Amino acid sequence: MIVHHVHHALIMDNMVSTPPNRVVIAMHPKLDKAPQIAEKMAAFIRQQDVETEVLSLNDASLRENIEGGNYELLIALGGDGTMLRAGHLCAPSKLPVLGINLGGLGFLIDVGPDDWQPALARVMSGDYWLEDRMMLRADHYQDGNVVDSWEVINECVIGRGKMVRPVQLTTEIDNHFLTTYVADALIVSTPTGSTAYAFAAGGPILPPELRNILIVPVAPHLSVDRGIVLHEGSQVWITIRTDHDASISIDGQDPVQIRDKDRVHIRASEHVVTFMRVQDPDYFYRNLTSRMNNNFAHAVGLNRRTGLWFR
Repeated sequence: MIVHHVHHALIMDNMVSTPPNRVVIAMHPKLDKAPQIAEKMAAFIRQQDVETEVLSLNDASLRENIEGGNYELLIALGGDGTMLRAGHLCAPSKLPVLGINLGGLGFLIDVGPDDWQPALARVMSGDYWLEDRMMLRADHYQDGNVVDSWEVINECVIGRGKMVRPVQLTTEIDNHFLTTYVADALIVSTPTGSTAYAFAAGGPILPPELRNILIVPVAPHLSVDRGIVLHEGSQVWITIRTDHDASISIDGQDPVQIRDKDRVHIRASEHVVTFMRVQDPDYFYRNLTSRMNNNFAHAVGLNRRTGLWFR
């Protein structure tokens, strides 16, 4: 009960009464029905005397306008993948994201495809709250130099490439040796990502408001096979040992090739992704229960590589 009360106190601190004045609707670029629905949404919002435009998530001007502070809200029209893409764009600028689900499962989205009009009416009247979710920062080192860096909403996955052979992943926490996993991959996840690939790999589900780092191995062979939950200040170092293809993938994006002796450094990011919510603060558990009680695998299918549902 104490945790429940603390959670609601945090939510109340994020209750907002100021309607947004400048809105952009960002569409998934490959959803045929998205443009028509987006224009209907834009017309509805404009009736509230709110400046609104419609853009594809691939539109180059979208990032420029976000970085320039030209919006107070981004409405992401698509599925969980669209929400992740929008989150990556908006987090550095602290721009809130409201998701309207046109995809499959929609773990990150609390507004269904038939509920957008009452949801937007509430938002335009200031009846919403903001939910901040932890992000991670991942740096890829080769020969002691950083060659790539990423911000992470769901998870960082380090593992084998095309060959179906495990890799060795020596893992250190705060400069202390943890173990060497012999596995297909190692997932380092946020609480948000605990319901994605980490969950598919047998990891625990963490409430989204927590600030913890989750480590879950994928198909470990004679290795530690339990998920490990770390506090947000932890520093995770992973050194890969392999004589064949290996890769790193961030939030289900195309994998980047890595090689023997490369290292990956993962820790909490200075950024958070902010989701705008219109459901009550208990939405996560209610939605989780409904999803767990329905076998969506037959309806939409699970992408085992990313842990996200097909959209």
